[in-house]
Amino acid sequence: MPETVLLGSEPLRPEQVVAVARDHSPVAVSEAAEKNLAATRQHIDNLAHAETPTYGVSTGFGALATRHIPLESRTALQRSLIRSHAAGAGPVVETEVVRALMLLRLRTLASGYTGIRPQTAQALAALLNAGITPLVHEYGSLGCSGDLAPLAAVALALMGEGEVEYNGEVVQAGVALKHAGIEPVVLAEKEGLALTNGTDGMLGMLLLAAADLRKLLDTADITAAMSVEALLGTDRAFAADLQALRPHPGQALSAQRMWTALQDSKIVESHRGPDCNRVQDAYSLRCAPQVHGGARDSLTHAELVAERELHSAVDNPVVLSDGRVESNGNFHGAPVAYVLDFLAIPLADVASISERRTDRMLDKARSHGLPPFLAFDPGVDSGHMIAQYTQAAVVSELKRLAVPASVDSIPSSAMQEDHVSMGWSAARKLRKAVEGLNTVLAIELLTAARALDMRAPLVPSPVTGRVRDLVRTKVEGPGPDRHLAPEIAAAEELVASGAVLAAAQLEV
Repeated sequence: MPETVLLGSEPLRPEQVVAVARDHSPVAVSEAAEKNLAATRQHIDNLAHAETPTYGVSTGFGALATRHIPLESRTALQRSLIRSHAAGAGPVVETEVVRALMLLRLRTLASGYTGIRPQTAQALAALLNAGITPLVHEYGSLGCSGDLAPLAAVALALMGEGEVEYNGEVVQAGVALKHAGIEPVVLAEKEGLALTNGTDGMLGMLLLAAADLRKLLDTADITAAMSVEALLGTDRAFAADLQALRPHPGQALSAQRMWTALQDSKIVESHRGPDCNRVQDAYSLRCAPQVHGGARDSLTHAELVAERELHSAVDNPVVLSDGRVESNGNFHGAPVAYVLDFLAIPLADVASISERRTDRMLDKARSHGLPPFLAFDPGVDSGHMIAQYTQAAVVSELKRLAVPASVDSIPSSAMQEDHVSMGWSAARKLRKAVEGLNTVLAIELLTAARALDMRAPLVPSPVTGRVRDLVRTKVEGPGPDRHLAPEIAAAEELVASGAVLAAAQLEV
């Protein structure tokens, strides 16, 4: 039984977000958090009946913030807010993204700074635990004043309206709630804003991407080591004393992994010594730790930003412990948007250097004895020629995805929201980029494994040999009639699942 993720005063950990988003770990609001929610809500109830208007409690929203709303119209106001804001368009985003978004919004609600009622927070937790996933669309967030349309789609489902995915089918929210025994929520003052004013979508996608990138960067070190070995490269460039001259932590880790992976390789030993006429390996081999390590350090910075965001209570206005309700700008997604954009740059470069190693293995003039395109029967068989084309196409796309979204801003809400972050857009393109890097590394993995086979009778290192053997179990094997598309798909699955790391057994 998965461990229950408890929401309250303690910040969530990244792995908890991934567990709820992907593995459907259950969630619960702590008793202490419920008491805190009830105490904070009392401040909102007091303000709701006060003569002086308070933004988000007894006024309109955004450009309509100066309009006072009478008491009898406020339930309709909250309902109308959610209905009007649930205006997304385009394809439906992934279930894991929506679940991460829901959890992170619940995390802020449970912090006690939003003024939401305890029963509303409990209803959102119940939606997660029942596996009810509101349909959230690709477009509708500018990354400012919260991920508005995506979060409004979630709030709409809480009200029993809109469409959701439930038990593998798309159904009306009211039907799913009734089946799960969840009472639809009638929103009270401030709750519409509290449910929609957060950076939860972009943060959720950052955390999911970071978890995937950690795995992919480890895999990149292994595939690079296999390519170095297959191309009769040296391991000397990865030695610890050379790496210590430039003490970037990510570079040191990547170099150590590659060095360890190449130890006891008969292929490497075969060309070590005075008879070797090559002075230096190509940059795509020799500089792999610098590129992979730079990406690691970039990811470390992004994870630091994500950790800070996990400690944040993002809403507007917020309810402070002394009862004050204050407007603020913490909903602006700039800090998260920047690192989402930032990660797309090293990700594209890791893919680019991987493609260069693949191309080198296929070129008879540069591969030091390998057959053209690693073909079983060159001329009759094209080998991995078009697999490299596929890599090149993906790398080209990754370069376009590396163009930042956060430098753009389109004003909205009658110029009240006159500068926005576009963080949701940065997150969406980063997800595509992660998928692309997975494909590029899978093709290098296939190519390097095939090249190592062609170095027989020389034997690869124990580490790369285990990985090559794993690949052998998933592909058809040599021959002019082999179909590469299923092999690439199988290799993509190996990379994404972490099976390559498990086979390598690298503990550095």
